[in-house]
Amino acid sequence: MATHAEITASLQAFNEGYQKNKKLKIMNKDWNRVILIEASDIKSQHTLTLQNGELSITEGGPKNQNADLVVTSDSETLADLFYGDITPTEPYMNGTLVIKGSEDDIVRLDFISLMIWGE
Repeated sequence: MATHAEITASLQAFNEGYQKNKKLKIMNKDWNRVILIEASDIKSQHTLTLQNGELSITEGGPKNQNADLVVTSDSETLADLFYGDITPTEPYMNGTLVIKGSEDDIVRLDFISLMIWGE
């Protein structure tokens, strides 16, 4: 089981990978989304906000708005996923990872992960 701090650190690593990739910033310039990341086994929520190609991470749920995507999994899977230790495919297919949102947004988030961490 990962801690809230470990999930936060994994999201910071994800954000650092995003910030280093100029193509992602350009690609997401018109994709403004709020993404809620929540652990199913511990009290842990984070909000990823993509606005004009810039990604920011805050602890807790979205403020004053609804999430466009909700990513839910156990804490260990979330930490492994955002550190790039695993791809989202296997936990998504076996039901460990649940993503609620439009299919286009889910594909875009998967592509961002792929661009940051590779396969």
